[in-house]
Amino acid sequence: MIPSMTTDTLAKCVVDEARRWIGTPYLHQASLCGVGCDCLGLVRGIWRTLYGEEPEPLPHYSADWAEASGSEQLLRAGHRHFIPVAMADMAAGDVVLFRWRAGCPAKHMGVFSGDGTMIHAHAGASVAEVHFGIWARRIAQVFRFPTPDQRGE
Repeated sequence: MIPSMTTDTLAKCVVDEARRWIGTPYLHQASLCGVGCDCLGLVRGIWRTLYGEEPEPLPHYSADWAEASGSEQLLRAGHRHFIPVAMADMAAGDVVLFRWRAGCPAKHMGVFSGDGTMIHAHAGASVAEVHFGIWARRIAQVFRFPTPDQRGE
């Protein structure tokens, strides 16, 4: 667990932890470094490293949960637990939510690692640090991990 720290120090911890997950195979609903994770599992694992337990229980979700429900579950959860950030202010360590198409719910996420790259997990591949360019037009929302002070600790 991370003691009180500045936003910059926290951001470095987030990127370092995300990079530790590189090579973890994709596994739907999993969140174990080196064993398997999906995009949400990667962010959940980073959260556990920073703060201990996860902020709320995670319901079972299918691969098509966003399309089936049509709801903005990830976006709402992001607003409950993270700090919203303007796209223009996106910085290394921020969590970025994506929509596959306009009008669809946000259903993918990654960690912006700076210098035009992000770290994410996606079906058919291991966690990887990839070029951010093609993803930029799909951004739905950017969030920052809260410092312990922002979490009320």
